[in-house]
Amino acid sequence: MHYGSRTTVGFAEQRIDAVEKSTGNVKYLGDKSFQGMLHAKVATSTEAHARIKSIDTSEAWKVQGVRAIVTGKTFPFPIGPILADRPPIAFDKVRYYGEPIAVIVADHPYQAKQAAGKIVAEYEPLPIVNSVEQAFQKDAPLIHEQSGQYTKLIDNVYPVPGTNIASHVKIRKGEFGKAWAVCKDTISATYSFNLSDHAAMETRTATVEINSDGRVIVHSTSQSPFTIKKIFNQFFNLDVGKVIVHIPMLGGAFGGKGAVQLEPLAYLASNAVGGKLVKLQFEREEDMMTAPCHIGFNATVKLGVNEEGKLIAGQYTFLIEAGAYSDQAAGITRAAALDCTGPYHIPNVWCDSYCMYTNHPYATSFRGYGHPELTFAIERTIDQFADKLQMDPIEFRLLNVIKPGQTTPTQSILTPNNIGDAAKCMTRAKELIGWDGKQPIVSENGLVRAKGVALFWKTSTTSTNAQAGAILKFEADGTVTLTSAAVELGQGTKTILAQIAAERLKMNVSDIHVTMEVNTQYTPHQWRTVASSTTFLAGNAVLAAADDAIRQLKRIGAVALQCSEEDLDVGNGRVYIKAKPDIGINIETVALGYKYPNGHTVGGQVIGIGVHVQRHLTPMDKETGFGDPGPWWSVGAQAVEIEWDESNYHYKIVKAVTVLDGGTIINPMTAAQQMRGGIFLGLSIARGESFEFNEQGVIQNPDLRTYQLMRFGEQPDEYIVEFVETPAEDGPFGARGIGEYGVIGAAAALANGLSLATNVELTQLPLTPELIWRTRRAAYDPV
Repeated sequence: MHYGSRTTVGFAEQRIDAVEKSTGNVKYLGDKSFQGMLHAKVATSTEAHARIKSIDTSEAWKVQGVRAIVTGKTFPFPIGPILADRPPIAFDKVRYYGEPIAVIVADHPYQAKQAAGKIVAEYEPLPIVNSVEQAFQKDAPLIHEQSGQYTKLIDNVYPVPGTNIASHVKIRKGEFGKAWAVCKDTISATYSFNLSDHAAMETRTATVEINSDGRVIVHSTSQSPFTIKKIFNQFFNLDVGKVIVHIPMLGGAFGGKGAVQLEPLAYLASNAVGGKLVKLQFEREEDMMTAPCHIGFNATVKLGVNEEGKLIAGQYTFLIEAGAYSDQAAGITRAAALDCTGPYHIPNVWCDSYCMYTNHPYATSFRGYGHPELTFAIERTIDQFADKLQMDPIEFRLLNVIKPGQTTPTQSILTPNNIGDAAKCMTRAKELIGWDGKQPIVSENGLVRAKGVALFWKTSTTSTNAQAGAILKFEADGTVTLTSAAVELGQGTKTILAQIAAERLKMNVSDIHVTMEVNTQYTPHQWRTVASSTTFLAGNAVLAAADDAIRQLKRIGAVALQCSEEDLDVGNGRVYIKAKPDIGINIETVALGYKYPNGHTVGGQVIGIGVHVQRHLTPMDKETGFGDPGPWWSVGAQAVEIEWDESNYHYKIVKAVTVLDGGTIINPMTAAQQMRGGIFLGLSIARGESFEFNEQGVIQNPDLRTYQLMRFGEQPDEYIVEFVETPAEDGPFGARGIGEYGVIGAAAALANGLSLATNVELTQLPLTPELIWRTRRAAYDPV
């Protein structure tokens, strides 16, 4: 990497929270206790789908220390971030096993938990919808009878009344029917997997206190502090300015803490005890069974090529499992549609993306926002199609990879500024994995070695007016305090923002003090910390704030140095004359204004303020999907090498490769670690993570003993991460977002390698030895 005269952008600066975390001094919300704090626990449904006939709280009230019991009748209204379809506490019917039916407030957590166990609900069972395939049938039981009457919080959500479809998003590009009819070769394949968990180290927690002056003080493990304010305003009719949200550093999130679930429950609990401070903290099983989870997915992909092997037609049908409520699954449905083709140029596209209700826990954002799922389906189909066409799968990809001048499924025109170099990423990944053609190798001990690859892309699907703000406050010693509403959840965002500020101000990173906690009372607004958008949005806001501060420093410096502002520059802790750098003044002399010898002062404290708002984005057209949904597309390639043992169907991941074009890489060390963590997460999802449901819709593995995360020792023996840098002109120093991208192609690459090694096409996740055995048995012994 070459960064010319830059001093910190592009360099491996140590994370500013490294010492605090490595010494164990970080205090997460669950670690904190406050004077006079009460504790809440939820009582949950023992049915997956049923009418609530009655809720008996009499025995619960007998538990010592119980202060309040809140049921759904207290607030019988649905809420939601996109479609308001979920009551905070079920009041008429329950729609998944584990749904809150009451909140108990007590002096101590054990008292609240004991009382929750004594809540007795009487139900009238209803038919259970246990899969998206069942939900999609015309005669399926309805989970939401009034779906057509729910309030829309955004425009791009399209429920279909009288069905279990929470939203139907369409893409219609070109003339698919005519193109399909003239295809030289075609392929069709179907893929699926179940809901799963985010499995963040820290479980979800929220505290709420309602002050006598009407202020509502919230502490939360949330990625979306300003969304909490918005929802409290929309559904509880509270003034936005009176809702103050505090966010400490989070112990992981992976999208799951973007949902707003515990905060309304804690608010209702506090309100029931006269506004006293109430803490609601989920235990691990609650975090897995009651809190929002990761979507399930069913996809059918049809592709067609011309005589040259170029893709000319693609049809995509996605059934995205939202569970009992739409939450962010409605947004994921849209995101999957707008990038449905993967990073390939296909002039004729027909896509139907459905957000489906089932009687399972409801789903929300997960790292990649639908793209690991659609990439699994697309890249598995690409591999199978290449085999059918007798082409090398990498050559087939390179023949069809999307390039500047071509258009996305939503017909956004791609330019060198808004699309990275996917071909270059694929070519480098080929070299790093040692690709030697699609041939498995059998070793002397009978183990089969094979390699799989995947190409991927994703745009940052934010709100069209998504924005971020930043404040740079100069201290008396010339150092700077940076305040931003970006949430630090393990990704290292605060370090990146400090580097951006230091680079623009020509200061040392050590002189930038970053406020780690978010407090919405004094932190400028930020959309959310999701969608790989934070470096782009908050980074540009930091640049604007730095430029504002530089203008102020020059204005005060011009008075002190008796020259014009145009003559001055700022750097290395000084304001100096550009033509004569030895003539200048230290920033600390002007940071709080310049004081003349006679005591008169010019200016005041230098406080740089910056805001960045997304530009030139448009909503998608309801009928065609036409629109500009994101500012750029980051692209990349991933590859794995596996070793499979045919005697017991177990396999080992020997090597993993990620090559990403994220524009300018601000910090190559933290970026590489983020990619390694991402592929670890993606491989974990691919090889073992999945909720198992019985016929009654009950999760059978709701704890970390039975839920199959990838354990230490199961990770690849070798990780290789490299970056291709195609700068984005409108990104901070040319950077695009990279946070989600290490996850996206992992499952697809692993499935492609395993399909080659086992000589069967694997179309389901997770890729367990049992699944491989069943698939081979069905292929070779169908009877």
